[in-house]
Amino acid sequence: MTTITAKKMDANRYYTYALWLAFFTIFYNIVEGLVSIYFGAQDEALTLFGFGVDSFIEVMSGIGILAMVLRIRQNPQSERSHFERTALRVTGLSFYLLTAGLLASAVFNIITRHKPETTLVGVIISSISIAFMWALVALKRKVGRALDSAPILADAQCSLVCIYMSFVLLAASLIYQLTGIGFVDSIGALGLTFFSVKEGRESFEKARGMDCECEEEK
Repeated sequence: MTTITAKKMDANRYYTYALWLAFFTIFYNIVEGLVSIYFGAQDEALTLFGFGVDSFIEVMSGIGILAMVLRIRQNPQSERSHFERTALRVTGLSFYLLTAGLLASAVFNIITRHKPETTLVGVIISSISIAFMWALVALKRKVGRALDSAPILADAQCSLVCIYMSFVLLAASLIYQLTGIGFVDSIGALGLTFFSVKEGRESFEKARGMDCECEEEK
């Protein structure tokens, strides 16, 4: 077996890993989104509900990432396809809409002094999310470095935002669960808007072909 053939086989193997990671990310976010939205609505926990909506936006982003992996598997130097750019624009718009909804809901809840029934589910979901997403980031970085792929490394770096949002959910849910201070849940929702705006902006920048702030330097 020649060296070139061996390298090609290794590349195909790592691209297969990248595809499975993309599929798992989509599946995980669907499940996380369904559970978070259901319990967020049932327990009237705004941060958890917003986190669930974000998970479904991540599904749209994940579909775009899947298309990206398939494209660069065929031609690593190719530019983003029309489908990828459209997916990025839809994702960016969705993040901005989520931001507006969370801002309005958080302000309303603070004014009306609304309190969630409980935020225990938020503690559980955020803890699970941190563990899973941390593993995903590590695996995507490993695959990206093995393939010397800047797009896959950038995707891994951007996945850190999901971890940051999980920490916001964990902090808000845990503090409320321990103290019962009503506005903590709304403050947590406002914390999510910071990262939501960031992800929305980066989605539009990537759609325009600009460098993303989250891209990792090698």
